[in-house]
Amino acid sequence: MEELKTFNWNEVDRYPNFENCTDSIDFQDNKKCFEQTITTHISEYFSTQNIIVTQTVSDTITIDLLVSNSGEIQISQIQSQELTTQQIPGLDSILGRSLKGLPKLHPAIKRSQQVQTAFQLPIILRVD
Repeated sequence: MEELKTFNWNEVDRYPNFENCTDSIDFQDNKKCFEQTITTHISEYFSTQNIIVTQTVSDTITIDLLVSNSGEIQISQIQSQELTTQQIPGLDSILGRSLKGLPKLHPAIKRSQQVQTAFQLPIILRVD
């Protein structure tokens, strides 16, 4: 029981891992691949959308992600500037759809158990 008191439950032993990432035991490599895969996927999805704005939008959006212990990913919150939400009224739904088609995701691991995790990911958005 003493071990549980000193155990840091806010840290995971292994980050969630996409199938396209190499199965590295290095924590930072796992984290970097996880973040790059999501960022690249969202950027590529946005580039296929026909978004028309009346003012240039340049914003760093913060996306709160939740990865379940079964590897399902969802957006729990999106933080952006007011101008961004005015110029792109469907931003939330666009971001939600952008997560579809991600490679298979394996959940984070803590003490050999699959666990739910939450992340904040900054996404740079520029639309002219």
